[in-house]
Amino acid sequence: MIRVLIADDHPVMRNGLAAMLGSLDDMDVVAVVADGREAVKEVVLQKPDVALLDLHMPNLDGFGALREISRLVPNTALCVLTMHDDDDSLFAAMRAGARGYLLKGAEQEDIARAVRAMHAGEAVFGPGVARRVLQQLTAPPALVRAFPELTDREFEVLDLLAAGQPTRTIATRIGLAPKTVSNLVSNILAKLHLADRAQAAVTGRDAGLGGGHH
Repeated sequence: MIRVLIADDHPVMRNGLAAMLGSLDDMDVVAVVADGREAVKEVVLQKPDVALLDLHMPNLDGFGALREISRLVPNTALCVLTMHDDDDSLFAAMRAGARGYLLKGAEQEDIARAVRAMHAGEAVFGPGVARRVLQQLTAPPALVRAFPELTDREFEVLDLLAAGQPTRTIATRIGLAPKTVSNLVSNILAKLHLADRAQAAVTGRDAGLGGGHH
């Protein structure tokens, strides 16, 4: 039997999936939870073969849950089931430990097939997703930038920080409110584990940023 955990904050989605997978002869749904914190707890307790996780959940989002579970229970295969098919979400999920990425519009048999494939040790991507993963892997290396965990916006802000620009100038330059820029700076510090803006500027300069803005 393939032991499956489902984590999704939408009751209809959650219950529908549980009923569908639970009705299959080779699957046993061992836990159904509504948030990321519970997902981590139940995976640690149940050690399922495959966990299906939504990315947007309360208390701990899917990315946080993926990171914790890959660290604590590396043998559970993690599959993201989400409405978001943007590249940022996809690659962030892969970096956080997902081995599969399916979109919520997927047919039920596709989801069941994905669970079986992941249980067998394969990586699984929904149709449109696989093409983008391949594009990313075959893209010329010039497109691979430093700090892949930052969004394009955050990267832009780090570049301007590295050039020694104050918040107000950065805000004007990229057309955002100063408060938004401050929030982006906070994200950068958190993601790169830095203490303050000065450290961020140095880190950015070390990576070759901040050159084109005098």
